[in-house]
Amino acid sequence: MTSPPTSGPSGTDGTGPLHGVMPAPKASPRHEVPKLYGPDFAADPYAVYDRLRTYGALAPVEIAPGVGAMLVIDYRAALDLLHDPVTWSKDSRTWQETVPADSPVMPMIGWRPNVLFSDGEEHERYRKVITDGFDRIPPQDLRALVVETADALIARFGADGEADLIGQYARVLPLMLFNRLFGLPDSYGDRLISAIAGMLEGNTPEEAAEASAAFEGYVGELIAAKKQARGQDLTSWFMDHPAELSDEEVIHQIVLTMGAGHEPTTNLIGNALARMLTDDRYYSTLSGGALTPRDAIHDVLQNEPPMANYSTHFPKRDVYFHGNWIRTGQLVLVSYAAANTQRGRAHAGTGAGAGGSGGGAHLAWSAGPHSCPVRRSALLITTTAIERLTAWLSDIELTVPHGRLAYRPGPFHRALTRLPARFTPISPDQAGATPWESTANR
Repeated sequence: MTSPPTSGPSGTDGTGPLHGVMPAPKASPRHEVPKLYGPDFAADPYAVYDRLRTYGALAPVEIAPGVGAMLVIDYRAALDLLHDPVTWSKDSRTWQETVPADSPVMPMIGWRPNVLFSDGEEHERYRKVITDGFDRIPPQDLRALVVETADALIARFGADGEADLIGQYARVLPLMLFNRLFGLPDSYGDRLISAIAGMLEGNTPEEAAEASAAFEGYVGELIAAKKQARGQDLTSWFMDHPAELSDEEVIHQIVLTMGAGHEPTTNLIGNALARMLTDDRYYSTLSGGALTPRDAIHDVLQNEPPMANYSTHFPKRDVYFHGNWIRTGQLVLVSYAAANTQRGRAHAGTGAGAGGSGGGAHLAWSAGPHSCPVRRSALLITTTAIERLTAWLSDIELTVPHGRLAYRPGPFHRALTRLPARFTPISPDQAGATPWESTANR
């Protein structure tokens, strides 16, 4: 926090045409406020981050048509914000009154009674339910479940000799896994996958609404099943936790945990595989090279974090922060991607700045009281998923150069649309162990 100038926020910014309060840009007219959405941003977000650095530690951006925010792009400023719950709140209710209810960013920022949008004791109460639940899952059991899930998926496409590693593996694996962790049989897995896919990829508001209703129905049936009979699963542990969550609170912690577990995990698996399969040092790992899947994961967390811009915060009072007046209730996001790469970025496939050392501080897990509560589980899931895939398909390679891979538009994530790959087919009747045999024996 720096000392403010003598004039207050009313003398330095204004509301302008964007919804929410948007400070006047320092270096360019308001109509040139950079957009964090659309195909141009998805194709090269780092060029946008480089332009934003001319503003200083924070920059004005547009995250959806007509919706403005301030984006923290400086590493030190990001840490100052993330470690200061006295000045900053996670409660978005005041802000969302200034934004159309049908804005595409509302599903990610609209308030709910969960750990992500709460402060203080309420936040600690929700967070402990989640951390205590995951702490009850022994790491060896979680790894065994990931192995079983991975084997079942690889068995679906192993004989084809080709696959989309996003649509057929990275996107599906976390959902199948969470379906089991929350206590429903595998027969429910496809329903969950279909609902989440529709919410992420619905081409029309009607399709998105239908998918959202399907997801709500899934969670409703999950809660109803556990009211009839508890089990050794996250849903039962959430319901029986000493925090005594209401039914509504349980539902919202489940929805958040599934969403927060699915999207970043999918992107981390996909981005790490893309890096491994386009860099010779990682590719040689498949037959005993020096760098490992864990190195690729750390590479991605540093250089291409799966959630690029998030950590929504709102100041509780007008505040002068790193050279900018921010008004009460104004939306401020943290760019993990820009902050992590403030001093440069290692590009996949170039051999520059490899993650072989596993070092380098990064913000991919956020920081402070709202840092990721289950990062160890997320790392175990991601690492095991990649190790299992590359163990069964040791000669896997991409069918397109890394530079031609396409990313999903959106302000918050760094997410591949597809990751097409080919490999020597494996089949159930070939000599030696196969994923079919492995899955059948579990």
